[in-house]
Amino acid sequence: MERPLVCLCLTGRTLEEDVELANRYSHFIDLVELRVDFLDEDERLNIREFPAMVMVPCILTIRRATDGGQFREGEASRTTLFARGLAFAESDPKKNFAYVDFEEDFHVPSLQDAVLAFGTKIIRSFHDMDKPVPDLAEKLTALRMTGFEIPKIACMPRSLADVTQMFTQAAAFAGSQQIVCAMGNVGLPTRILAQRLHSYLTYTTAEELLGTMVSVAGQEIGHIDPRTLHDQYHFRALNRQTAVFGITGWPLKVTSSPKIHNKKFETNGMNAVFVPFPSQTADEAFAFAKAMGIRGFSVTVPHKEAIIPLLDEIDDDVRKIGACNTVVHEHGKWKGYNTDAPGFSKALREFTGLDDLRGKKVAVIGAGGASRAVAFAVKELGAQACVFNRTISRARAIAEQFGFAYATLGAESLEKLHEYSDIIVQTTSKGMGAQDAPNQDNDPLYFYDFDGTELLYDIIYAPEVTPVMVRAQAAGCKVHNGLTMLHYQGDAQFALYKGVYEDA
Repeated sequence: MERPLVCLCLTGRTLEEDVELANRYSHFIDLVELRVDFLDEDERLNIREFPAMVMVPCILTIRRATDGGQFREGEASRTTLFARGLAFAESDPKKNFAYVDFEEDFHVPSLQDAVLAFGTKIIRSFHDMDKPVPDLAEKLTALRMTGFEIPKIACMPRSLADVTQMFTQAAAFAGSQQIVCAMGNVGLPTRILAQRLHSYLTYTTAEELLGTMVSVAGQEIGHIDPRTLHDQYHFRALNRQTAVFGITGWPLKVTSSPKIHNKKFETNGMNAVFVPFPSQTADEAFAFAKAMGIRGFSVTVPHKEAIIPLLDEIDDDVRKIGACNTVVHEHGKWKGYNTDAPGFSKALREFTGLDDLRGKKVAVIGAGGASRAVAFAVKELGAQACVFNRTISRARAIAEQFGFAYATLGAESLEKLHEYSDIIVQTTSKGMGAQDAPNQDNDPLYFYDFDGTELLYDIIYAPEVTPVMVRAQAAGCKVHNGLTMLHYQGDAQFALYKGVYEDA
């Protein structure tokens, strides 16, 4: 099939707002969906005029709350609105709705006959806001009541395994026309890789209105904005030969890796795309990578340790550190690497201005996969260190591995933390995406008062200044976030990805 179309869902409160959005994103889209259920009540009276107000084909949709929409006035009112939007067809098809979205159970023969007579295509849709559809091909066949309809399935996966199953089933309907997508955070790969699902189109929402796209139960629909789809993922350039790379972790709502690597792919003339695939478990992430033929992927919290037993080979750094942040599929084998440690070491040396850390005492905050790489780098640089973690057994495991001290992460360890406060390296996820002032929930060192002499390195990079960095700066400390580490370890990752790309 040709590449999927990019559809912009218009969820403004007025037609004027929707026209403005359609014009603003016109460079990135092929058609729009007028979501009448989002319009103010008086605006709904004028929907018939909308197709003539924009420059691209339009889908007429009035989505019920039970299907993830906002319309609650009943089926009689909805039928009347559909009739109003489809009445008085113009001889110029550009002034009519090109498509209308009728749900599986919406059958009004007079409307359907009129639609087909006017040349408007029917999208026959099915939505499950709670669970995946077990057999996509069977359901699509049931929805395909005539040869003139485009069946659509939008469902809510419960895990990445459900998304993997959707892609696996896609081969069964490769030769037909349909729309298929998974909702929610884990459904993002189905939006970017819509061609792999043989989907007729992929849905997007204006960046300004992404927050409006939630179900009646408050679940995220999982749309992406069209500018990001175009500029970051190069959607229109993707084809069946595009090599797929990605990043996995959980919940993976904040990551700059796709932006970094997709830019590198573009700069190096590679037909490749880097896609996030959030997963609650390393096993499901690995199964997705195998099913999708992914060439390589980055691993972030909390899977850097759990991914190791699944691999065929690991390099010496992974063996010494006990954590893996990069996996490539090379010569039929899955191989694991750790680029966090050299990336962090280079970034820390730049931050401190020191070639080594001999004579320094370092506090490593946290005991996950990232902290293992940090501890390894700190050890290589010659520092003494203490690992602090809420679960003391995890702190002990890392500390004993590298010959460091360890302690609990709390007020009871203040004396020990002051002793190892020349450099403090924060490796937990606390503070990631935080927008509030420092508090116990977003600041892992909320109990610690900085005296201004500490050097604080927080490996989080979004937000640019984390809550704990705010407090440290206020006390006069020199602080740094994890963006340089991200770029340095990303350079090493890209070298691995480029290698397997060129060897294929």
